[in-house]
Amino acid sequence: MFRKTIFWLHLTAGVCAGLVVLMMSVTGVVLTYERQIQVWEDRSYYAEPDAGQQMMTADQLIRASRNLEGFEPTSLMLSSDPSAPALLRQGRSQAQYLNPYNGQAYNPHSDSMSAFFSTVRGWHRWFNMTDDSRSSARVITGAANLMFLFLVLSGIYLWLPKIYAWATIRARIWFNASNSNTNARDFNWHHVFGFWAAIPLIVIISTATVFNYSWANNLVYRLAGEEPPVRGAPASVETPVPAPLSRLPYADLVDTAKTYSADWRTITLAIPAADANSVNLTLDEGDGGQPQKRHVLTLNLSDGEVIRWAPFTSQTAGAQARRWVRFLHTGEALGLTGQTIAGLASFAAIFMVWTGLALALRRFLRWLAKQKRRSEVEVPST
Repeated sequence: MFRKTIFWLHLTAGVCAGLVVLMMSVTGVVLTYERQIQVWEDRSYYAEPDAGQQMMTADQLIRASRNLEGFEPTSLMLSSDPSAPALLRQGRSQAQYLNPYNGQAYNPHSDSMSAFFSTVRGWHRWFNMTDDSRSSARVITGAANLMFLFLVLSGIYLWLPKIYAWATIRARIWFNASNSNTNARDFNWHHVFGFWAAIPLIVIISTATVFNYSWANNLVYRLAGEEPPVRGAPASVETPVPAPLSRLPYADLVDTAKTYSADWRTITLAIPAADANSVNLTLDEGDGGQPQKRHVLTLNLSDGEVIRWAPFTSQTAGAQARRWVRFLHTGEALGLTGQTIAGLASFAAIFMVWTGLALALRRFLRWLAKQKRRSEVEVPST
């Protein structure tokens, strides 16, 4: 009775959330190698320096970017690759790529891939809706994601065969080329894809739940043994420090940051406000999607003294876990291998949804046919 109840709950959740989960799975596959494809598209901004050519300092690059009309940089990212451009951002939406040797801004390419991935990501999260409709769409995708988690967990239970024999187990972990009909094939595929993708999908779906619900976000911190941060809570009051009368060149601060990691790949300088007394520099030893390789150095603007060195391991367990969640969802935290596993799991989910809906439809059609036959043989009472 218990197994039958779980089965019908599983089937009902699959029918209700199937198309939404299918959409999220398809877009998830498309987004698998987004970071690498974006880097490939930006290769037009890379140029090998001439022999003996010296790279401009951080201060010179920032001044050069301010000559661009309507652009006021808020951050500067430098790469350890001598052919890479300097990336300056204004907020989160505007960016300029500069030749780090002459300060010339590269003509922006079409950003065709950026626009494409932005659209796909919009579909993945909220059906590509805008404004107020986006919140309503997130309610649907969030609920579908929760039902998908139930589908995977209940599917693990339903996957277990009634008779533990190698023949029955093999039929549920590998494809059977001798399936007698499409229903048998779909049943076989549904179990096989579910078996191999279950664990990655649990990670992907669980981390997505953290993005959709505050209770799930808070649960991450509580599982790590600490209270979740309160959004909008007033910051602790600190004794104000007067702005420095003079500032060290940004170049000196960047050089100090370089001494904290021999393996840095990028250094991002958060350009401070005019009245600030400190500056944050983020050192990334990974590809941008590995939180455990990202560290923050805070320096005094007037004398370059270290105010705080915060490698990833210095953060609280809850903060570390929350940062892992962001990049475990895409697999990026585990590098290219993790991305590939996440992409394959999303690909498997497409077949799981398709075969599950097909099996449900055939079951419904058989029920309709049975009802029709029963009505045809019934004799009206007199």
